[in-house]
Amino acid sequence: MDIKEALKRYFGYKTFRKNQEEIITTAIGGRDTLVLMPTGGGKSLCYQIPAIVMDGTCVVVSPLISLMKDQVEALKANGIEAEALNSTNDFNAETVIRRRCLAGDIKLLYISPERLLVEIPYLLKSMRISLFAIDEAHCISQWGHDFRPEYTQLTAIREEFPSVPIMALTATADKITRGDILRQLSLREPIEFVSSFDRPNLSLTVKRNYSTKEKLNFILNFVKARPLDAGIVYCLSRKNTEKVAKFLRDNFINATIYHAGLTPEQRDVAQEQFKQDNVQVVCATVAFGMGIDKSNVRWVIHYNMPKSIENYYQEIGRAGRDGGQADTVLFYSLSDIIQLSQFSKESGQKEINDDKLKRMQEYAESNVCRRRILLNYFSENFDHDCGNCDVCENPPKKFDGTRYIQMALSAAKRTREKARISTIIEILKGMKSPTVVSNNYHILPTFGVGKNLGTRDWQDYILQMLQMGFIEIVYDENNRVAVTQSGSDVLFGRKTAELCIIDREADTRSVKKKRIQLIIPQFSSPESAGEQSYIEDKNLFEALRKLRRQCADEEGFPAYIVFSDKVLHSLASIKPRTLDAFSDIPGIGEHKTQKYGPRFVTLIKRFS
Repeated sequence: MDIKEALKRYFGYKTFRKNQEEIITTAIGGRDTLVLMPTGGGKSLCYQIPAIVMDGTCVVVSPLISLMKDQVEALKANGIEAEALNSTNDFNAETVIRRRCLAGDIKLLYISPERLLVEIPYLLKSMRISLFAIDEAHCISQWGHDFRPEYTQLTAIREEFPSVPIMALTATADKITRGDILRQLSLREPIEFVSSFDRPNLSLTVKRNYSTKEKLNFILNFVKARPLDAGIVYCLSRKNTEKVAKFLRDNFINATIYHAGLTPEQRDVAQEQFKQDNVQVVCATVAFGMGIDKSNVRWVIHYNMPKSIENYYQEIGRAGRDGGQADTVLFYSLSDIIQLSQFSKESGQKEINDDKLKRMQEYAESNVCRRRILLNYFSENFDHDCGNCDVCENPPKKFDGTRYIQMALSAAKRTREKARISTIIEILKGMKSPTVVSNNYHILPTFGVGKNLGTRDWQDYILQMLQMGFIEIVYDENNRVAVTQSGSDVLFGRKTAELCIIDREADTRSVKKKRIQLIIPQFSSPESAGEQSYIEDKNLFEALRKLRRQCADEEGFPAYIVFSDKVLHSLASIKPRTLDAFSDIPGIGEHKTQKYGPRFVTLIKRFS
C-alpha cells in the first residue's frame, strides 16, 4: 500500500505534516532515524505508517502501560491491528497475543523496555520485525529530563537485530541529549529530523508572585470561563494537588487528584475518569501526563514552576494536541526556586539540574517573547515575536541594543568562544580577574568597552541575547558561550536588534494591583478543502459531543478516540450530509466512516 493511501484510509488525512513523509520514507528504506517533533506534532504516524505498509511487525518501546493502552485503543479504532505486552494481560490474553505475533497478524506491538529485554531471545527472535520504534527516547540520556536506567540497556536491539532499522522519537531534547540518544542506541549512520518545536495554538502566560489565595481564585475563575473544557493543574507537591482539588470541588468544579502517594488502583481510576471526560480537572504532580494521549485537553496550569524547560514544554504540550487553540498559565515565585533547588541538591545530578533550573527561572522572569525563548532553547532560531504570549500582548519598552549586543558578541568571539558568561562580563567591564588575566583576555580590544554599564545590567542584557537566540551555552563544554548564526548577523552589521529597557521596579510592585481576569475560550477555525468559509453551529456541536460520548461509552473508549474536538468543530461547521462528504473531513478514515458515519450524518441532516 502507498503511504499516502494508508494515511487517508486509516487516519483520514490527505497530506503529511512537515518532515513526516521524509521520515516515513527513510524508515521504509531501512535507515536509522532520530525524530524530534513536539507533542501533538504527529510523531506516532512516523512509525505507524511504516508499520502498516511494511511486511512484519513494528515493535514500539514505550515506558508506561497507560500510554500503550491509549495508543492501542486509538489504532484499533482506526482498524489497525495492534496489541501491547505488559503486566495487565492475563495468561489467556497474553497467549493469544503471542500467537498472533508469531503468525504475523499484528502490525504494531507495544512493549516496555524491561519486557523487551526479557522477550528478545524468545518471542522477538521468532517474529518478523519490520522496525523498532523507541518512544520517549530522551529517557535514555542522563542529560534528559526523565532519565530511566532501564532505557540504557536498549543497545541490545542493535546487537541482536543488526539489520532492522531503529527509529528514536522524542518531543523534548536539546543538542546534548540528542547526541546521547544516538550514542546509547548505537544508531547506524542515522538521519536526524528536527521538526519545528513551535506550537502556535498554545498561548503562553506567566503570573509572578501571586499569593496562594490569588492563585486559587485565578484558577477558579479560569475554569469557570471554560465549563466544557478539560484541563490539568500541575503542582510540585501532593499536598498542593489535594488543596487545589478540594478548593475547586468546594466551588462546584468536578476535579480529581493524581500523585505518587495514591495506590496504583486510585491513580488508574483518576486517569480513566479524566480520559472518559467524567471529571473536568485533574490536579496532579509530574507523575501524571506522560501516559495520557488525550487530545482534547484545552488548558494546562502550573501551580508551581517546573524544574526545567524540557519538563515545562512537555507538560504544556499536553494541551491542544488536536491542533485547536489551548491556553497555558505558569505561576512562579521565589518559594518555587527554593524548593526546586533543594530537589536538585538531592538528585545526584546537581550541576545539570541547577543549570536547567536557572534557564527555567530565566524564562519565567523574562521580558522577551516567551515562544522565542522556548524555541531558541531547543536550538531553533525564531527571529520574530509570536503575538500569542503575555509579553507580546503587553510588550515592554525597547531600545536599539545593537551596539551593546555587538560588544558582548565580539568579546565572546575574541575568546574563541571559550569563555563563560561571567568571564565575558568581566572582559566588558574591564575587570582583571584571575580568569581574565591568565587567559590574556585583558589585552583584547573589547576589554573595558562596556564599563559604563553595571554588572547586573550586563547580566540582564546577555540573558536577553541568550533568550533571543544570539548566543547559546554549550553545557557539556564548561558552559562556554557560542555565537549563533543570528548573533553573527547582528555582530557583523547585517541586522539590527532591540533590547528591553530594564525595569528594576517591576518585580517589586504590589501584587494587590493585579486584577484576576476571566479568559474567554476561543476555537481555531476548522480545516476544510478550498477557500470556502463556514460558520459553526454551536447547538450541532453540542449534539455531536453527546453522540460521540454515546459511541465511546458503547465501546469503552475515551471520547477523543472516537473523534477529536477538532473533527467535531469541522463537522459542526461544514455539516456533511453524505458519507462521501463525511469521509472528506480531515481526521476521519475509512474505518471510522463505515463505523460512525451513518449515525453522525443522520444527526447532521436533522439539524440541517
